[in-house]
Amino acid sequence: MSYVDGFVIPVPAENKDAYRKMAALAWPIFKEFGALELMECWGDDLPDGKLTDFKRAVAAQSGEQVVFSWIVWPSKDIRDASHKKMYEDPRMKALGDMPFDGKRMIFGGFEPLLDEKA
Repeated sequence: MSYVDGFVIPVPAENKDAYRKMAALAWPIFKEFGALELMECWGDDLPDGKLTDFKRAVAAQSGEQVVFSWIVWPSKDIRDASHKKMYEDPRMKALGDMPFDGKRMIFGGFEPLLDEKA
């Protein structure tokens, strides 16, 4: 069964194109190391919640938008090995500074419970 890395990231609105470019440049590396799918989603309809919401989850500030992203891997073992390779790969380092505050990014690995497609 596959394994999923999930991310919620606050990105300054003026960095939208830089974020998309960074993700597009990183995708071939992820794919080379085994990733099956990458989805980057720019927040469009993020209602304020009563207790929590996407914006509060990452302490989004005025002028920032929330990105919801995931990478699908064939397995947790492949994902773990790929992460190690990516941290050591000079192409990842060549991407430079990230166009967001990584300290407020939330992320984690997930084992799918249900995987349906049309």
